[in-house]
Formats: sequence, C-alpha cells, structure tokens
Amino acid sequence: MFNDLAEKKEKKVEYIELIYDLIFVYVIGRNNALLQVVTGGFVDSRFFLAYVMTTLAVIQIWNYSTYYINVYGRHGIRDHLFLFVNMFLLYFVGEGTRADWQRFHTQYHVAWALILINIGLQYVIEWRNHKDEPANRKQITKMAVILFMEAAIVLLDIPAFRLTKTTWLSLAAILFGVAAVNLFGQRRTGDFVDFPHLSERAMLYVVFTFGEMIIGMAGYFDGEFSFRSTYFAFMGFLIVIGLFLSYGVFYDHIIDREMKTSGLRYMLLHVVIIFAMNNITNGLSFMQREGIRLVPKITFLSVSFILYFLFLFALGLGHAKERCRKYDLFCVIAVVLSAVFVAAMFLLKDYMLANIALTVVYIFGMFFMIYRYGMFVDPADAGLTEYGSAEACSVEDHKSGREGC
Repeated sequence: MFNDLAEKKEKKVEYIELIYDLIFVYVIGRNNALLQVVTGGFVDSRFFLAYVMTTLAVIQIWNYSTYYINVYGRHGIRDHLFLFVNMFLLYFVGEGTRADWQRFHTQYHVAWALILINIGLQYVIEWRNHKDEPANRKQITKMAVILFMEAAIVLLDIPAFRLTKTTWLSLAAILFGVAAVNLFGQRRTGDFVDFPHLSERAMLYVVFTFGEMIIGMAGYFDGEFSFRSTYFAFMGFLIVIGLFLSYGVFYDHIIDREMKTSGLRYMLLHVVIIFAMNNITNGLSFMQREGIRLVPKITFLSVSFILYFLFLFALGLGHAKERCRKYDLFCVIAVVLSAVFVAAMFLLKDYMLANIALTVVYIFGMFFMIYRYGMFVDPADAGLTEYGSAEACSVEDHKSGREGC
C-alpha cells in the first residue's frame, strides 16, 4: 500500500491553493494592527502577546490545510467547497484581529474553531475511502481527533475569557496542536507525503509573505525626495531583496526536494520563518516611528533577522542534498557573523545611517555565503565518489555525469 502511494503522480500546486494562501497573507497582515499600541516606548506587552498568538494560530491553520491537501486532496468539488468555507471563515478571523480585539473575541474563536472542525470533517469523510488500509485509517483518525480536540479548547476559551478576561486557552490550543501532531499525527507519514508539493506550497507562502513585506516598505517612500529619505528607502529595499534571495538559494540549490520525509519538521520550521518575516516587516516600520525607543527597535529587528536566518539554516539540517556534507561548518560561520552583526548594531545604535548600512552588509554577507555554498559545493568535497574519495573523480568525470561522481 505504501509503495503504491509513494509512486503516485506528484501533485501540482493548483490555482485554488494559491488563492487560499492569499487569504492567509491578508489575515497575517491584519495582525499588525495589534502592534500599533505603544506603552513605555514599545508595543504594549498584552497586544504583543495577542499578536504572537494570532499569527501562530493562522499559520497553524495553513499547515493543517496544506497537509490534508498534500496527502488526501484530489482537487475535486468537495475539496474546493471545504477550502471556500475556510476562506470565508478566515475573513471573520481577520476582521476580529484589531486593537480592540476584546470586542471580537467570540467571533474570532468561533470562526477559528469552525475552521479546525471543517478540516477535521474532511478527514472523517476521507476515512471511508481507505477500507483496506488500516495504517492509513489510523493516521486519519489521529488527525481528526487532534483537530476536534483543539477546536474544543478554542471554544472553551470563550467562557474562560468572559470569566477571567484572559485568553491563555488560546495559547494552550496552539501548543496542544503542535505537540499532538508531533507525537501522534504526521510523524510517520513519509511513505505517502508528496514532499515536492509540500515544499512548493511552503515556498509560495513565503513568497506571498515577502509580497507583504514589499508592501510594508512603501512607508519608506514618504514622498520627500531628499538624500535621507531616498537612502533609507533604498537600503530597506536591499534588505528585502537580500532576504528573498537567501531563501531562494536554499529552496533551489540546498534543500533536497526529492527526499522521502514526512515534511513535518520542514513545515514547523517554516512556521517560525514566516513569523520572523512578519516581525521583520513590522520591525522595519518601527524604525520610522518616533514613539518607539531606539533600543527596543534595534533589539526587535535584530532578533527578527537572527530568527529568520537561524531557522532558514535549520531547514538544511535533515533536508540538505547529499552533496552538502560540510553543513556544520557552514552553520558555525553564520553564527559568528550573526554575533558580530548584533554587537555592531548596538555599538552604532545612535547612527542610523550607519546602522541600516550595516544591516544591508550583514544580509548580503549571509546571502553570498549561502549562494557560494549552494552553487559551488564541489561534489568531490562532499565525498560523493564511486570509491569514497575525492581523488577518484576528475573534473571531466563530474562534467560528464559519470556514475558516482
């Protein structure tokens, strides 16, 4: 059974999946409204916590949907209807994400729970199609139970919020979903997950998030045609380009998209990458706001950059191509560069012209290192030779594609 599933035709990303992803970009963009409330020189801690929870909740929903489509989706009418229902419900989630979110708490959580139930129902319906596949039925049952239980926790947060004015059950629901999926869910689904499709969906979501970042950069173009405004706009644009190119090299040249894996770790890492990207978008906007103190601005933005590259490099741990054997040394160099960057950022905190230039240098320093590693790793250096030594294959052998070289 597993071999048949593994040999099935690779899924292609459909147009409806792209439209579905766009609604998530919209909702995550709405989360930025929670970062507009400033207290004591930085974002109010209560609103920042709400921002973190809502962002992770939305990305988790996307993860659940993507996994179902990848493993069981057939791009039929039923799948499309369920996606459209979720898209409609996500509008309520997006509209409930605002500075006065307390007024929309019930609306937000009802919509969130219904989305989880909707995905769970898809698993229940799918269960009937695998009568002779006990392992698959067991997997489907686990996922349905996880989704329904998380939905129940989300709904319990409604009365809990009315009684205590706290929303900790929301965070508990997210953490339950992450833990349950890791322990009982897709942990052993490498035999039937279509990793090329899964990795492409993650890449497209990242690209859409970069689109949101580019839109956020519009604030740097304030209409004043002066050296200072043009300088900051140009530097900000370079930062976005450098981050985008770094991810592109990882996706195209370092990640082994043909490997057999459940993809669970890969997708969880993307949750943090997308979260870090959204933080970078907000961090760049903070740099223009006079109401936010300088040290919190630099701290938030620096941590966001480090988080992005940290989890980008983590993608290669277990997902890099076989020729990328010297990955540990690659990571050590990146850590050293990042530590120097953070130290220099605080040393130059009072000189913003130099500060943003330093950021550009760091971003492109990381990019060129990633590019050189991804594009110019010698297969002989990786030890991938027929006889187990670099000397066994000549340059001509590599060019001709001789077996083992």
